[in-house]
Amino acid sequence: MIKVLFVCLGNICRSPMADGVFQHKVNQAGLSKQIMVDSAGTGSWHVGDSAHKGTLAVLKKHHIPYDGRARQFVRRDLSDFDYILAMDSSNLTTIQQVMGGESDGDVRLFLSYAKAKGIVDRETVPDPYYDNRFDEVYDLVNKGCDALLAHIQEVHAL
Repeated sequence: MIKVLFVCLGNICRSPMADGVFQHKVNQAGLSKQIMVDSAGTGSWHVGDSAHKGTLAVLKKHHIPYDGRARQFVRRDLSDFDYILAMDSSNLTTIQQVMGGESDGDVRLFLSYAKAKGIVDRETVPDPYYDNRFDEVYDLVNKGCDALLAHIQEVHAL
């Protein structure tokens, strides 16, 4: 089982959006028995909360179900997940501080796969919490998930 974890600050906007979109793409590809998806936040403010109403609205608009609850990133995630994908540099730095140089998985910025393929021109996903740019974030997340799934399929011969 290949395990993928998306990480943002509070786990209510970007990472649950990526969680929902990626799970939807995994299901459509018939890979739900080979790939497990989750999300977490580096902060603890929203633990137990549902996703932000903006995230839920954009997912609903694209017919993507999501009912996850926010949780905080923990050290054990470093050994439990094969791919740990941060939404921005600040989240990546926090993950690397928890790592202390050790991780069993691939830890990087989420959009790095899409940027390497020329699909996007950035590696970070902006936080829509304050500016409500959920559609823009969805577009980036969707492209990032396509690139990530293609990478996983290629690397793991799925």
